[in-house]
Amino acid sequence: MKDDTEFQMQPQTSDDGTAMEWARKTSKEFAKLMSYYRCAMLEMETRFNVLNEEYLLEYGRSPINTVKSRLKTLSSLQEKAKRRNVPFTIDAIEDNINDNAGVRVICVFPEDVYTIADALLQQDDIILIKKKDYIASPKTNGYRSLHLIVAVPVFLSTGKRMTKVEIQIRTIAMDFWASLEHQLRYKQNTTFTEEMAQELYECAQLSAALDTRMDNLRKSVKGNHE
Repeated sequence: MKDDTEFQMQPQTSDDGTAMEWARKTSKEFAKLMSYYRCAMLEMETRFNVLNEEYLLEYGRSPINTVKSRLKTLSSLQEKAKRRNVPFTIDAIEDNINDNAGVRVICVFPEDVYTIADALLQQDDIILIKKKDYIASPKTNGYRSLHLIVAVPVFLSTGKRMTKVEIQIRTIAMDFWASLEHQLRYKQNTTFTEEMAQELYECAQLSAALDTRMDNLRKSVKGNHE
């Protein structure tokens, strides 16, 4: 499943030679573009850490468990450009591929996912480009997560530059399922059967049920302290 693939180690492909040749010819421009995305990831990580600190001080608990980030590899960029029939140029990559920079936020409870997303989107210099709620409407295989494509300002010596970042926000249970699903489904030299897919789907339902039960328990604990 591509949603989780990008945060795993990227395998080398037979197209790497072509990609590396392209990178050599455009090395300065490519390095500059990747530095913008790297700075955008750092900016987003900082914003999420600030939100987490604010909620800890205000409510006595942290809604965010961990924040992970990744930058697409050159071979992954080339593969995606080819799949989308996008010319493999600096401008085309920047205009047409939205997940060159990715940040994954692992929250504690389902409610925290939306709390953190709403708090981020209320910031007046964040521009929402696209939103896909796979928690409210899970994928057919059971995958759940909230996906946002946003533009965040990166402040350079020459001025402000809006840069796109893909953000995935999910609970610990959702991330556990997605990580194991990726390892099982894309394990090399194996055949993934319909029965296996059905078993994974049922595990996804168990994961969703666990989120619900833990959230209900949280509400009960909170009620006892009010």
